[in-house]
Amino acid sequence: LLSFLGEAARGTWDMIRAYNDMREANYIGADKYFHARGNYDAAKRGPGGAWAAKVISDARENFQRFTDRFSFGGSGRGAEDSRADQAANEWGRSGKDPNHFRPHGLPDKY
Repeated sequence: LLSFLGEAARGTWDMIRAYNDMREANYIGADKYFHARGNYDAAKRGPGGAWAAKVISDARENFQRFTDRFSFGGSGRGAEDSRADQAANEWGRSGKDPNHFRPHGLPDKY
């Protein structure tokens, strides 16, 4: 149980780091890469990390869909983009290379 919780905590930080990097990079077309990378890094921690990545990813997408209902015109994301985000999340969580989604020109720092 303690190892699972430790993995979950470290996986949560991996997800936060990917989110912060995405915000910092502010790079058009990089969203799916950061989704995949955060999930990939978290899942590499073990079952706890994979669990944390799934919970965080699902919560983020569900929250986005919920808030879209109350904002004029929505976020512009829509169900199709949410599905694409979730596909990138699953790609990373399954251990596949997140660089599959890496846009050309994204700085090497990320």
